[in-house]
Formats: sequence, structure tokens, C-alpha cells
Amino acid sequence: MIELERVTKRFGEVVAVSELSLRVEAGEVFALLGPNGAGKTTTVKLIAGLLRPTAGRVRVSGYDLLSQPLEVKRRLSYIPDQPYLYDKLTGREFLEFVGRLHRLDGATLSRRIEQLLELFDSVAYADELTESYSHGMKQRVVIASALLIEPRVIVIDEPMVGLDPRCARLVKDLLRERARGGVTVFLSTHTLSVAEEVADRVGIMDRGRLIACGTLEELRRLRQTRGSLEELYLSLTAEAEGDLDG
Repeated sequence: MIELERVTKRFGEVVAVSELSLRVEAGEVFALLGPNGAGKTTTVKLIAGLLRPTAGRVRVSGYDLLSQPLEVKRRLSYIPDQPYLYDKLTGREFLEFVGRLHRLDGATLSRRIEQLLELFDSVAYADELTESYSHGMKQRVVIASALLIEPRVIVIDEPMVGLDPRCARLVKDLLRERARGGVTVFLSTHTLSVAEEVADRVGIMDRGRLIACGTLEELRRLRQTRGSLEELYLSLTAEAEGDLDG
């Protein structure tokens, strides 16, 4: 579960996120949408503990992110939009490093690494230095490392960047599968088709504010239309921009 209570994040005079209140339940896939500069990545980093809120509270699995950060980190995996690996480690060594940080025992760690390498079709290059990897290869290893610890919460920024269609399909299926097992999945994306396909609910941000939130059907009722998510998104963000400009 993820809970944000009136969360605000300022960078100097710039308000990146403004009084955001949101609750994402266990077993739910939630997609956060919005134009560039809307505050999506800032929100993701606030949930992942990479940024501290200027005001408000963030809780993950019932633990306060500021006062109980280690309890949160034990339960949460974060997948950034750019896959960062250690160039002088192999893919397998990186997975071992992550597993040992989370104190997985040797047998469990070895078994999970082999399973994930096979699942992501990464065995062939697992023992090569990651500095030689393509973007897509790095992304596969980063996603595998996130699943390695069997988290209760998965936070992803642009999950499909750099993935080929087969791997993108695999990731979508894995997210839905994890959610069915009670995992909370929070993803930020520009790809509306991904949100429409995998998310139980979507939130739309614009200029740091959450301007709409709900299932696709709830958003359709809000706009009194049977339109696609793309049509709803364009309508809501255009209206919000007009309100702010006015």
C-alpha cells in the first residue's frame, strides 16, 4: 500500500508537487499520467525515498518514509527510467550485489537469479560486464533486480523504455501477476496504451496537481463520454491548462 497525505515538494520557488493526497491499495496497479513537467517523476522519487517532501507525509506498507526508511526499503523496489548499473560488474554480479544488500541467503539468491535470467532471456550475456550492454539489456537486468527481492511495492518510472515488444509484453504480464499476488504497483508513464492495458486506476497530473483519478469508467463518467484514455487525457489536461492560464 502507498499513502500520500497532502504531499508538497518545492525546489526553490518552483512547486513540483502540490498537496498531493493519494492512496494505492495492495494488489492494485496504478498509473500516473501527465505532460512533461507535471510532477510525475518527482512523485515517483518521493515514494521511492529519493526525495524528501517539503510538506506532507508518505507511507509505504504502513511505514512512514521519513521516520522508518529502512522498513520501507525492505519492501519496495524502484525501477528508474534510466537503468543505472555498475559498469565493472557483470549482470549476474549486479544481481548478487542487490540480493546480498537485502540479506538473501545464498541458496535462495542463486535460485532466484537463475530463474530471472532465464525469464528475461539474459543468460547469454549475464557474465559480461554491464558496460558492454545495450539500453534494453540494462533495463532487463534492472527489472530483474527489482523482482529479485520479491517486494511488496514496485515503483516504476517509464517501464517500457528500451524494451523490445516481447520483453515489454513480459513486463506487463509480470506486473499484473504480481498485483494478483497482493503487490502494489505504481507506474509513471507517457505511454497511454500501457496505462490503459495494465492499470486498475489512473491518475492525471498537470503542473504539480492531481487533476483526475479513477478507473477508466469513472473518468468516462466524469467527462460524460465513451472516449478512449487518450481522448480523456487530452481533454482533462487541456481544461486544466485553461483553468490555470485563466
